[in-house]
Amino acid sequence: MANYKMKSNSGAKKRFKLTAKGRVKRKRANLRHNLTSKSPEQKRRLRKGGYIAKSQEHQIKVLLPYG
Repeated sequence: MANYKMKSNSGAKKRFKLTAKGRVKRKRANLRHNLTSKSPEQKRRLRKGGYIAKSQEHQIKVLLPYG
């Protein structure tokens, strides 16, 4: 009998990346449209990525079984 592979969640694959230490990286929201009303400082901060909260890391890792 063949071995079966678990499927990664396609939406999570596109949105999150796992670091070498196991943290989950994400992109910040609010940088798609209506940018004229946002200050350059705010847009600059939003360009930098962020990390998922520790309380949600397990939920994301379940969706990405192979990292």
